[in-house]
Amino acid sequence: MFATAALALLILNGAQAVPVRALAYDDIVRCAGLTSAASELEGGESPEGRSVYDATLYWSLTAIQAAQTAGRSPAVAEADQTRARIRAVRELTADDAEARAALQACRARTPRLG
Repeated sequence: MFATAALALLILNGAQAVPVRALAYDDIVRCAGLTSAASELEGGESPEGRSVYDATLYWSLTAIQAAQTAGRSPAVAEADQTRARIRAVRELTADDAEARAALQACRARTPRLG
């Protein structure tokens, strides 16, 4: 359901997908976790919050597609993203510099969704 909503958002907004072939599944899941955690911590009321939420949708959908391509089950993909989000919440809350830098790198690779 979440993947369907994210795909619909991408299609409706006419987003051009950023090539992520160079990223491994674990890196894509890391971006999904980081953006999800940032969205959770920021909230969706501000322009920044909406931007991070859009990035979360993109990376979550990309992670699900990468999991399918790799032959992973949807349940495994969801569990991977959940673990990545929990880890990222801890890191971002602790103001971990590496996590902040990784989040910015993920956001730089996110296509503009609207």
